[in-house]
Amino acid sequence: MSTGITTHVLDISQGKPAQAVRIELYRLQEGRAELLRAEVTNADGRLQGPMLSGEAFVPGTYELVFHVGDYFRETGVLLSDPPFLDQVPIRFGVAAADSHYHVPLLIAPWGYNTYRGS
Repeated sequence: MSTGITTHVLDISQGKPAQAVRIELYRLQEGRAELLRAEVTNADGRLQGPMLSGEAFVPGTYELVFHVGDYFRETGVLLSDPPFLDQVPIRFGVAAADSHYHVPLLIAPWGYNTYRGS
């Protein structure tokens, strides 16, 4: 069983993986947000590997920030100013470092959905 934090992004408004979405991962503790990693999705809407794994993967509160406004602008979607969704933060807790936390994001210019996947 793999452990760590993984994600992928699907554009449900166009029915395809969301390529070139910038994703940032933060660890939140004591009122501070520490940037751990920033990546960009590939043609499958995925990353080359986990956002976090190994010894750095410890229980705590994390936040993934998906830069969906930039993605939609790059794909030619006409957005309002300001856009309804620009950055989508997903804050979640990791209770067990021996588990896999997959946090996918399904996006459209007007909404999103997430869940704990496998």
